[in-house]
Amino acid sequence: MICFDNLSKRYPGGYEALRNVSFKMEAGEMAFLTGHSGAGKSTLLKLLMLMERPTSGNLLINGKNLNRLSNSQIPMYRRQVGVVFQNHQLLLDRTVFDNVALPLQVSGYPAKEIGRRVRAALDGVGLLDKEQQKPMALSGGEQQRVGIARAVVHKPRILLADEPTGNLDPQLSTEIMALFRRFQSVGVTVLIATHDISLINRMQLRIMRLEDGELTDDGGGYGGY
Repeated sequence: MICFDNLSKRYPGGYEALRNVSFKMEAGEMAFLTGHSGAGKSTLLKLLMLMERPTSGNLLINGKNLNRLSNSQIPMYRRQVGVVFQNHQLLLDRTVFDNVALPLQVSGYPAKEIGRRVRAALDGVGLLDKEQQKPMALSGGEQQRVGIARAVVHKPRILLADEPTGNLDPQLSTEIMALFRRFQSVGVTVLIATHDISLINRMQLRIMRLEDGELTDDGGGYGGY
C-alpha cells in the first residue's frame, strides 16, 4: 500500500529532514511514527500528502510512483488520503456539518450526496446530534472528532494523523484511538505521528522511530520511546 524506497528530503540551504528512509505498510495496517521534535515526522507526512516532494528515492502508493504525478494529478490523489491535525483546523464561523462537508464541496459532490456522507461520518464519530453547532460550543475531544469526521468523509484509503491526541487527556486519547481502530478494521491504512508514549505503550502496535531524519527502528512490538 505505502512504500518508501530509500527516500530523502533536503530543503534549500542543505537541511536534510529525511535521509534514506525505507519502509512498507500494508493495506489496513495501523502504525505509530515517533521521534523527537525535528526528527522528520511532519516532513514524512507532508510527502504522503504531496505537500512536499522528495529530493531522492521513491514513494509508491499501491505500486504507483508519486514522483511521476503531475501537479494537476495531485487533487485526485489527495481524495484517497485523509488527514487529522492536532489543532483541528476547523472553521469557527461554520457549523459542524459545514466543516465536515468542506472536502466534498471542494470536490464537487452533489448536495444530496454531501448530506448523506456528512451525516454518516458524524454518526461514526458520535456527533450526529451536534451537526448544527459551531465548533466553539464543543469540547476539545468533540472538536477532534469533527476533524476525524472531516478526514474520513470522502472514504480515504489512507488516514494520516499528526499528534491527534496532543491536547487531550488519557481517556479522550483512548476514545480517539478506538475510532482509528474502527477505520483500520474496514481496511483503511492508518499512520499516526505522536509523542504520546503512554498511548504507544497501550496500543501495542508497530512503531517506526525517526531520529535526525533516519529511520532507526521499525519494530512490530511495543515499548517506551
